[in-house]
Amino acid sequence: MNKFLKPSNLHLTISILIVTTVAFVYGFKPNLWFDVKLITIDEFNIYKAIMGLYIAFSSLWFIGITTEKLWQTATISNFLFMFGLAIGRIISLLFDGIPSTLFLLGTIGELILGFYAFYQFKNQKIK
Repeated sequence: MNKFLKPSNLHLTISILIVTTVAFVYGFKPNLWFDVKLITIDEFNIYKAIMGLYIAFSSLWFIGITTEKLWQTATISNFLFMFGLAIGRIISLLFDGIPSTLFLLGTIGELILGFYAFYQFKNQKIK
């Protein structure tokens, strides 16, 4: 079976596909999906930095799939990444109000992937 499609790696594979795509959108065309209007070079710089961070985490998850001894590290980083995003969005919901439907769906997806990664971590034999 393909390593990327193994049930124990599915949370990482899904995360790589979504987070890498979002990374490039954030970095090069954030207004494609999101209602943002970047004006200053500093704003563009922030979004490029987020792109780099997302690509770095996606790379770690890829390495975790292809290198068994790093699967746990990749999975821990995956659930922390997803829960970190979701918690930040929930805080924003409480303090800033309800965002667009896309961001609400993102929050739900992050919670699902975070819980799925945590489940995999707790239930998979140590590799």
